[in-house]
Amino acid sequence: MSDSILIALAMGSYMVVIIGIGLYYAKRSNSSTEEYLLGGRSLGPYVTALSAGASDMSGWLLMGLPGLAYWSGIGSPFWTAVGLAIGTYLNWLIVAKRLRVYSTVADDAITLPDYFSNRFREQDEQSKPIMGIASIFILIFFTVYAASCFVTVGKLFSGLFGVGYVPMMIVGAVFVVAYTFIGGFLAETTSDFMQGIVMIIALLTVLVLGVNHAGGVQAVVENAREIPGFLDFFGISVPAVDEAGAQLVSNGQPVFEGSESLGWIVILSSFAWGLGYFGMPQVLIKFMAIRDPKEVKVARQVGSVWAFVSLFVAIAIGIIGRVLIPTEFGTLAAAENVFATLIQAMVNPFFAGIVMAGILAATISSADSYLLIGASAFSQNLYKGIFKKEASDKRVLAMTRLTLVVMTVLGILLSLDENSVIFNIVSYAWAGFGATFGPLMLCSLFTSRITRGGAIAGMVAGGVTVIIWNLLESNFGGIFAVYELLPAFIISFAAILIVSNMTKQNPRVTEQHDRFIETYNTY
Repeated sequence: MSDSILIALAMGSYMVVIIGIGLYYAKRSNSSTEEYLLGGRSLGPYVTALSAGASDMSGWLLMGLPGLAYWSGIGSPFWTAVGLAIGTYLNWLIVAKRLRVYSTVADDAITLPDYFSNRFREQDEQSKPIMGIASIFILIFFTVYAASCFVTVGKLFSGLFGVGYVPMMIVGAVFVVAYTFIGGFLAETTSDFMQGIVMIIALLTVLVLGVNHAGGVQAVVENAREIPGFLDFFGISVPAVDEAGAQLVSNGQPVFEGSESLGWIVILSSFAWGLGYFGMPQVLIKFMAIRDPKEVKVARQVGSVWAFVSLFVAIAIGIIGRVLIPTEFGTLAAAENVFATLIQAMVNPFFAGIVMAGILAATISSADSYLLIGASAFSQNLYKGIFKKEASDKRVLAMTRLTLVVMTVLGILLSLDENSVIFNIVSYAWAGFGATFGPLMLCSLFTSRITRGGAIAGMVAGGVTVIIWNLLESNFGGIFAVYELLPAFIISFAAILIVSNMTKQNPRVTEQHDRFIETYNTY
């Protein structure tokens, strides 16, 4: 039996299990919109922790981050990982429990737009601009996010089986939407939990085997030090490339132009990734779904350890890859296959297929979250919340599934270029969510002085700044080279505070916030 068949058999077995999970939860998920979109707030602490981590990190953890470390060294990915590790812990510490309690106090909100809308008592007003704006930004940025997952699947399957990128990307996208279509939130979350376990096992397996193949930790470090700036926390290696952008090779070794200082803009930009957590819908929705606010502490400990280990092991794999297969990948986009290439070279094909399921697991766990939350933003918040308030549960579920299909098609169209760099796609969507919702989430949980006008101004300012800043960076560079999340986050915060001081607060918002404080203090 050929290696490809064995790998396909192992991965196929995994996919059958995933489909089985979807079918198992199908009946319960279809019982109501709340069950389909939030699972009836029934998640235990371990499922909450690992499903939040798996849906958050996605294929970016197993492809994008190791690829960046392989290409330019430890500097930039290290500061990104530090920012993300801190952001993960702080999000669990200061947001998770408060959001779980407040989402029930705010008329039992089951989606993020629901929460923001109910938090500022839009049900007392004639219109619901907060719900509408939040839903539109979720649809935009989650379609981009889903595209990054489809790129991951296309690269993985194309490299494994020697089939064209586009058909493999489409097959992966169809599988993800079919699975989410059937099972809803509980299926997505349960598979995320399982996939979180698979991901950490896959990472640790490649780490241990890679170090062993390289001759030990000391051998890895000594070889990596021969590349200028490769292990410099404040520097970056600069590969020498030809006119086509491929790295030059001389005497069987990759050629580097030298090293450069990271500079404060790059370090600050990398570190700023941690700010994004406060606005990530795929993580925040897990906080809303935990069954008991008292279990958040356990979930925080598990989730924080999982994130820390996963992030830094992923970087280590990129470094090991450069030592073991220094000339295998000529571009950053190609280097994102380093994890898959290493595991195929080091273990028997069937086990490689099981471990390879770690990448597939990460991708599926994220894509299904993105598609489901985006679809719910349209069906629950735009369709029922604004346009068809009398819509039945059955009609809302039908619209959710229709939106899943539309988002998938758009994501496929955005993923047609196989040279897309997963890290870059994810960074853009991450900034979009972090700046649009992060400042507002923090303000909404900690003060009653934020007004409806301030909330609207903050979301619009954050989301629009990300889009504009990204365009300015590509055209002008300089100060605009700082990661767009940082300036957009600051501008969003400023807009919330300034406009809130200029507008009048709804007394019922203050009453609701006081009720939240009383409820929160009982836990």
